[in-house]
Amino acid sequence: MVVTRLPRPAAAAYAPGPHHRVAVIGGGASGVLNAINLLGRSADPGLRVEIHEASGIVGRGIAYGTNDPRHLLNVRSRHMSAFPDIPSDLIEWARRTGRSEDPQAFLPRLDFATYLQDRLAQVADHRLTICAGRVEDVVPVGGQFEIRTSDVTSTADSVVLAYGNQRPKALVLDGDQLPAASWHLPNPWDLGALRVLPDDATIVVVGTGLTAVDTVITLLEEGPRRRVVMVSRQGQLPRAHVAQLSTAWVQPVPEGPLTADLLADHVKEQIAAAASQGVGWRAVVDGLRAATTPLWKRLPLAERRRFLEVHAREWEVRRHRMAPEVAARIRAYEDDGRLSVLGGGIASIADRGDRCQVLVGDAPTPIVAQALVNCTGPATDITRSHDPLLLALRERGLVTPDPLHLGIDTLDGGELVDETGRAVPGLFAVGPPRKGTLWESTAIPEIRAQAAAVADGIIARSALGVDVLRGITGDLGSTHPSAAAPA
Repeated sequence: MVVTRLPRPAAAAYAPGPHHRVAVIGGGASGVLNAINLLGRSADPGLRVEIHEASGIVGRGIAYGTNDPRHLLNVRSRHMSAFPDIPSDLIEWARRTGRSEDPQAFLPRLDFATYLQDRLAQVADHRLTICAGRVEDVVPVGGQFEIRTSDVTSTADSVVLAYGNQRPKALVLDGDQLPAASWHLPNPWDLGALRVLPDDATIVVVGTGLTAVDTVITLLEEGPRRRVVMVSRQGQLPRAHVAQLSTAWVQPVPEGPLTADLLADHVKEQIAAAASQGVGWRAVVDGLRAATTPLWKRLPLAERRRFLEVHAREWEVRRHRMAPEVAARIRAYEDDGRLSVLGGGIASIADRGDRCQVLVGDAPTPIVAQALVNCTGPATDITRSHDPLLLALRERGLVTPDPLHLGIDTLDGGELVDETGRAVPGLFAVGPPRKGTLWESTAIPEIRAQAAAVADGIIARSALGVDVLRGITGDLGSTHPSAAAPA
């Protein structure tokens, strides 16, 4: 059996010395990829990596924690390797384990969780510990950090926040949160709650993104007589991947001052130019992948806001697409009359005991449903989060929201920015929490690059020496340079 491993530096390059402890908070894809890079890139016997995961099961998280094999990745296998410098790694793993080795395939999400677990196991040694339990606080103490759970307190020299996506924000109508009710399902990833709904139920799914699509598949495949109504403001489903795609469309990047409207016009112009040469719009969108973060960072804050308000949904439905097999299922449900997709948003919801009455947009007749599922997407505003860790970090001033409240404020290297606008030495973030800074921060190709970069930063920090770092902490706390011009 051929096993591809990350190259390790020679262990002899490290003299015996004190441990450098790294606490990775979150055991989903972001946390596991960071741990893989820490262990795979360093042969330092003094390195210690602790993954803190509430469930005690790593590699899954929200994105890959499903147990429904019909929930597929929305990125092809050839782009989902854990290692950017070994693009065939996932394909080779799939071949060895009896799964599809087609580089164009869209594997089940649960298979990707197994892949991450296997890759972590390959680099795991005495330096890795997996800690079950929810971290409730991180406290700076003498140049280190205390990691506090309800039962245990441990110490770390570096901390990586890799908590991934939060649960959907609560549905709000007329200023009030939707109350708890038997028909109200606030967590779309609770597949058990979906599966016990009546076989002939009518279900309203609030949201039309990829999570909503997976929810619909579980509901309708396991309840042949069920009917689902998907509702969002614009009523747009993610577009579909095509079975085979040519290379990305190479295009010039706009120069000079940028606006959201200018970028939208640029994309339209490039789509038209590509179409004139027989190339589809998907190649244009994919060709912008590498340039997206630099373009986002060049936009003034007011223009980022306009992008979110005016253009974001049109971009998202094209950027984050459905696997062809998934799109085919959705079309079949619509053709059979079991699925409706409506725009206009939710106008009102009335509690009717064991069911609800939902009015959509300006429709004259409400929908009577046995269930309403919140698939509006992960909550991003940490100022509204009830997560104990985020509450504690905010109260201590160690974490602040980015200006658009899409996540937490960080430097380009992943260091957190505190309430004074300075970097917090030794405190990093990887993955979705960095969306406000980078925009592209929720897909594996970007997360794996972040995980590697943050791992390199921590390894360099370890090589410098904790005692030295404690003495120059003030110098390391660099001021956060504004990423966006004043609005």
